[in-house]
Amino acid sequence: MATTSATRSQSADAQQVWDLMKRITFAMLVTRDGDQLRSRPMAAYCDPAHGTIYFLTDVRRHKDDEIARDHRVNLAFADSSKHNYVSVSGRASVSDDRAKIKELFTAAAKAWWDSADDPNIRLLTVVPEEAEYWDSPGSLISSVKMALAVLGGGRPDLGDHRKVSI
Repeated sequence: MATTSATRSQSADAQQVWDLMKRITFAMLVTRDGDQLRSRPMAAYCDPAHGTIYFLTDVRRHKDDEIARDHRVNLAFADSSKHNYVSVSGRASVSDDRAKIKELFTAAAKAWWDSADDPNIRLLTVVPEEAEYWDSPGSLISSVKMALAVLGGGRPDLGDHRKVSI
């Protein structure tokens, strides 16, 4: 994918990252467990004003142990139907911030816990450091551009692709 606008500002790119993450809402959280990488889908609560991404997690699932050993994580957001992708590298921490847990607790969280008062819920906070995003115009347009590139012998312009420091 080609970069389509060389003059795009770093802050506009960072805003695009936040917009895509908020729109996609789910991320694969990747942690390190010894020599192995572990990933699992998590509902993301993006807070660009504070530069953080929050997740509700369960202390019984061992993510907090993995993060205690290595706080570096990766988040992979994907909306394959729109060809929008974001990869975020950052630092994670786990806390028992009951006020924030109650603020983020939704009806969807009831699938995992009876209430926000469940003592097993923890707040997982990720502070992004770098992100990379791919923002495509959609599958039909991308398919046409790919076919034209094959016929013309060039590379398709499939939208914006940027690396961003956050």
